[in-house]
Amino acid sequence: MQSSQQITIDRPAASRAGGIPDRLPQRPTDLLLRWEVLLLIFLALVVLINVQLSPFFFDPYNLSDATFNFTEKAIVALPMTLLIIAGDIDLSVASIIALASTAMGAAAVAGASTAVLLVLGPLVGLACGILNGWLVTAFSVPAIIVTIGTMSLYRGICYIALGDQAYKNYPDGFDFFGQGYVFWVFSFEFCLFIVLAVIFGVVLHRTSFGRRVYAIGNNPTAALFSGIDVQRYRLVLFALVGLFSGLASVLLTSRLGSTRPNIATAWELEIITMVVLGGVNINGGSGTVPGVFIAAFVMGFLTFGMGLLNIPGIVMTVLIGFLLILAIALPVVIRKLTSARRRSA
Repeated sequence: MQSSQQITIDRPAASRAGGIPDRLPQRPTDLLLRWEVLLLIFLALVVLINVQLSPFFFDPYNLSDATFNFTEKAIVALPMTLLIIAGDIDLSVASIIALASTAMGAAAVAGASTAVLLVLGPLVGLACGILNGWLVTAFSVPAIIVTIGTMSLYRGICYIALGDQAYKNYPDGFDFFGQGYVFWVFSFEFCLFIVLAVIFGVVLHRTSFGRRVYAIGNNPTAALFSGIDVQRYRLVLFALVGLFSGLASVLLTSRLGSTRPNIATAWELEIITMVVLGGVNINGGSGTVPGVFIAAFVMGFLTFGMGLLNIPGIVMTVLIGFLLILAIALPVVIRKLTSARRRSA
């Protein structure tokens, strides 16, 4: 009997080891086209240009002051990242901040302690977020329509409560959360943002919750048929955005030491720009927390440097609008270039 001949097939190393590669090998050019890498390069350019234009930019205490320009917005941008990845959006975040601040101001006038205010602000934000999520999920109304309506509702309540007045009588110790430092030049706000960014990064990129958020953003119908309670996840994400808007309100109110009905006006544009600039697809389904983290520094240092040069605020507003358009258009171009390279490979 003749022995059967064995045919050996040359396979990739990963396959011979028992695993199948889940992606094509990346070229160095592919790495350079990653959005986070491009943002890091852009951030380095922003710092370099600002150092050349202003001798005061690189001072540690000035850089510490610069973080106050973006940490409160960036804290809201973290849950907003998850919400936009899931295919929704919340345009009422600035009004939630104002309403939570108004509630804290009224409570402070009534004699509430710092501990009560620290709980009240996030609770008001949480209630607003739950209302937004309930309206979206229970009545199947697009999130952009609902949150435009609640944006006017929450801000209108602030104007009814305050008119042209302001709340100023906040208790002792409340100012630490918006003005205090943990050590050296590192403020409480900044340290809190770093901790929250790590937590949100782990949740989105290392847990089943994050994978389900991506699944909902890519195809909510398929996610539903795969066993994911899509509506519950959407409600939770709206609640998270509201909760952290309330937290940002605590920090902002503490830093300013007062509450006016126009507090945080137009912040929703800057927060959404921060998220989209960080590489999050405005249509949902893709994006990363590290990208948003870097984008926060890009916007913060860019506006701070312009402030040192006495550039008018209207120019900064134009720049934010330009960054929003650029952040939406450029990833599309990069994805097409990357796809073309992989097809040619």
